[in-house]
Amino acid sequence: MSLLTLPIDAAPSEVGNLVATHCPYCALQCGMKVGMADGTPVVVPNADFPTNQGGLCRKGWTSAELLVHPERLTTPLMRDGKGAPLRPVSWEAALDRAAAELRRAQERYGLDAAGVFGGGGLTNEKAYLLGKFARVGLRTSQIDYNGRFCMSSAAAAGVKALGIDRGLPFPLADIAHTDAVLLVGANPVECMPPVMQYFDEQARRGGRQIVVDPRATPTALDATLHLQPAPGSDLALANGLLHVALRDGLIDAEYIAERTTGFEDVRRAVAQYWPERVERITGVPVAKLVEAAHILGEAPTAMILTARGAEQQSKGTDTVLAFINLALALGKVGRPYSGYGCLTGQGNGQGGREHGQKADQLPGYRKIDNPEHRARIAKVWGVDPDELPRPGISAYELLDRMGRPEGVRALLVFGSNPAVSAPRAGHVQERLQALDFLCVSDFFLSETAALADVVFPSAQWAEEEGTMTNLEGRVLLRKRAVEPPSGVKTDAQILTALAERLGRGRFFTEHPAEIWEEFRRATAGGAADYSGITWERIAKEDGVFWPCPSEAHPGTPRMFEDQFPTSDGRARFHAVHHRPAGEEPDAEYPFFLTTGRVMAQYQSGAQTRRVAELNEVAPEPFVEMHPALASQFGVVDGAWVRVATRRGEALLRARLTRTMRQDTLFAPFHWGGSGCANLLTNPALDPTSRMPEFKVCAARVEPVREQP
Repeated sequence: MSLLTLPIDAAPSEVGNLVATHCPYCALQCGMKVGMADGTPVVVPNADFPTNQGGLCRKGWTSAELLVHPERLTTPLMRDGKGAPLRPVSWEAALDRAAAELRRAQERYGLDAAGVFGGGGLTNEKAYLLGKFARVGLRTSQIDYNGRFCMSSAAAAGVKALGIDRGLPFPLADIAHTDAVLLVGANPVECMPPVMQYFDEQARRGGRQIVVDPRATPTALDATLHLQPAPGSDLALANGLLHVALRDGLIDAEYIAERTTGFEDVRRAVAQYWPERVERITGVPVAKLVEAAHILGEAPTAMILTARGAEQQSKGTDTVLAFINLALALGKVGRPYSGYGCLTGQGNGQGGREHGQKADQLPGYRKIDNPEHRARIAKVWGVDPDELPRPGISAYELLDRMGRPEGVRALLVFGSNPAVSAPRAGHVQERLQALDFLCVSDFFLSETAALADVVFPSAQWAEEEGTMTNLEGRVLLRKRAVEPPSGVKTDAQILTALAERLGRGRFFTEHPAEIWEEFRRATAGGAADYSGITWERIAKEDGVFWPCPSEAHPGTPRMFEDQFPTSDGRARFHAVHHRPAGEEPDAEYPFFLTTGRVMAQYQSGAQTRRVAELNEVAPEPFVEMHPALASQFGVVDGAWVRVATRRGEALLRARLTRTMRQDTLFAPFHWGGSGCANLLTNPALDPTSRMPEFKVCAARVEPVREQP
């Protein structure tokens, strides 16, 4: 069936049974309405929802098409043995097989031989249930999720410096009122188009925008000032900006004295980052560095916003800390229309990392190695605290050890496609195939599902209920708009059925409303406290901002106004220093490679590559390079090239553009197969967040003489 899309001013009467819900893609979680027209699901913008105010990008407009896509999985699939084809089977057979294989692996190798890999797009209820299933259903420590590849460095830095991790500690609408904004490694024009209404309004009001990016992206081209550093040098740039702010008297000494600690160590550290040295490290001219520092320092209000460009580095946590240092030194954090924030990427990237999918975490942003936290959650779950496992290992480490004596031997995957999205993807594919048993829950046969021994067909976003937490910290309610196809189950139903077969069914329920009520109790008193948020409040108030510790509490749209959630109420400065990337260009691999997104595709592309309208815009994998670089190899625009790193090679279509640095290649990561950019990326890990270094590695390029 073809998708009907309607103009923004379409009358609701044109579509029947409209249900207010939210987009299935990025962390904006744009409000939309879903209904039926001539038997086909349609999307209508929700002009009343405060985050997007009726705006939708191409992906949102076409999201309902996937609900009726012909490649939709509607029956479980199972392999009879390694190398055998997947074949349709009954739910009983698939669930029995999965439970038996999980039990067999644990009986043979120990409890930690079974593992769980989750996703940043799961609802809060499912993220919570998945973490509980790992710890109570399987009693394994081996759980992590693909959000580790997205916001983990910003999260770690936020906790260290500000006492808490909430992506944006203020509503998106505040952006329109700030005098200056620094965007670091962010390209919202292409990655979050509806959010640009706030940046556009900020510019109309006379506000200035500075963009830090190795590419002259559409966001950078529209900015007041573009700083174009070498990949991996953002930390030095941040220290250089603070050096200039100190030198030129732009810091807020009174704020520093009253609301922070640790500044003197930072003052000594950034003394080493004089502008000429920073220019040598980053390539950013001294004059632009000084101009940027003065724009931020002289503005009455200012924001510093980081995204994946700064964070997906082996020093991502320190890089974010350096930018938080700058925001604190300028006296901006916790003041109106000012502060530091992270532009979260995945749909539930915020909520997904708060409630138990991370290897070291329990609901409410509690730590699994904290005895008080363990006792609190064990009581909610009805188990002995000693039954709960200890911290596990991070996402890439879990994937890297699959099928090895020290790793998991049976893996459940929910809401993720690591065969495409993980760094060093060729190696990860090999490890997935080395497992004794792989089980994937998905609505399409993704590249990871195609490797599985059992595939569960799961319900999509509009076919189930649950909450999401967007990049503002606003908790939203996704309502069921359409019924799932016959033969499809929700992830909650799947987990509950598996728990029953493992003899742990008494601890679980498949009903989202019941999960939510338990979830509220579990988060009560935690750093991420949702206990005062009810589904009824969310619907009535267009979302509720956490923390919200009681039903009488109004929620917290803006944080840090009076104090920080630290032991003394003060923010912490951290002295951090630039260091090389895990791998930098050399004679054999002479160029930087960085990765990112395009407007028409999303994440690993398992959904968006199945939408014809989106594929017309971005049909194939490509690599951007400067014409001067291409001329060295006789490469013309549109030619196929081979990009190679020490981990593998990819065949990509060359796009020549003068918006690139001459020493840098850029490849989007939305495709699998021979065009998979993550065949190339480096899994060098940040020591704190365990974030892989997607944004920097050494590469070479060569023409392909024959058409692939």
